[in-house]
Amino acid sequence: MNSNILVAISLLLSAVSAEAQTIGVSMSKLDKYKSALLDAINASAKATPGVTVTIENADGSNDRQLEQLKKFADTKVSAIIVAPADGDLGPQMTKIAADGGIPLIYVNNEPANLAELPADQAVVASNEKESGTLQAAEVCRIMKGKGRVVVLMGELFHAAARARTQDVDTVFARPECKDMKIVERQAAYWSRDYADQQVTEWLTAGVKFDAVIANNDEMALGAIRALKRKGVSMKDVIVAGVDATDDALAAMTSGDLDVTILQSAQGQGKTAIETALKLIGKETVQRENYVPFELVTPQNVTQYLPKSQ
Repeated sequence: MNSNILVAISLLLSAVSAEAQTIGVSMSKLDKYKSALLDAINASAKATPGVTVTIENADGSNDRQLEQLKKFADTKVSAIIVAPADGDLGPQMTKIAADGGIPLIYVNNEPANLAELPADQAVVASNEKESGTLQAAEVCRIMKGKGRVVVLMGELFHAAARARTQDVDTVFARPECKDMKIVERQAAYWSRDYADQQVTEWLTAGVKFDAVIANNDEMALGAIRALKRKGVSMKDVIVAGVDATDDALAAMTSGDLDVTILQSAQGQGKTAIETALKLIGKETVQRENYVPFELVTPQNVTQYLPKSQ
């Protein structure tokens, strides 16, 4: 075989090898939103030649997720994308990736050590100051700045839950919202069932409220289920969530949900893959990469509905 042809083949094989990248993906769990996020990560990877993903689900276990990252580091994946079960795991996760010389991208949940991340680590999320602020401001507007509110929080160690809850307090401190009163707030762990149980307990105990503000749509839907089971008209209670999941959008079109905030799973998944590839290529990236939130109401919900509807 001609030596020039051999050289060309060798160079081609080297180029293909150099472009082939394996990205380890560890999801904290696969609830409605995280499943959509994983789908977006998968779709973006498949659309990029030479990129494959290896997926692990920690199913809510901190220890399991740390073991997954160690396995990725041991097998020398090209990069790791992790949706942390707990932001406080950040220092340990950062060390695992740094010791292995592997770029690390935190997605959807900011690590506790955000300010100390090395240059080959980054965060892809949405700015939680926008989510709870948009949500609470819309509830205040609908209620004309006056009413009783209960708040359903996510897991208290999750940065989004803390931020979204603080956002509600900040908005209600505004002059135009000063007569909005939070009468109860409890964690429902992002869960429809836990939220159903919590709202049922409030109703049974005689707690009076005019609105439910939930840190995510699953809890908002759980609240709606409890209210309807107890015979409460959805015209009498404002319910707000975050994520704009398909189930939430369906609840909005049926008149049960009043407010949600689009947290773009597609945008976060795509940006996570793009950021991973930049770090693999030794490019400089921003430490924080935010995908904007969007306010969704009955007035504009049609533009967010799934294409099949």
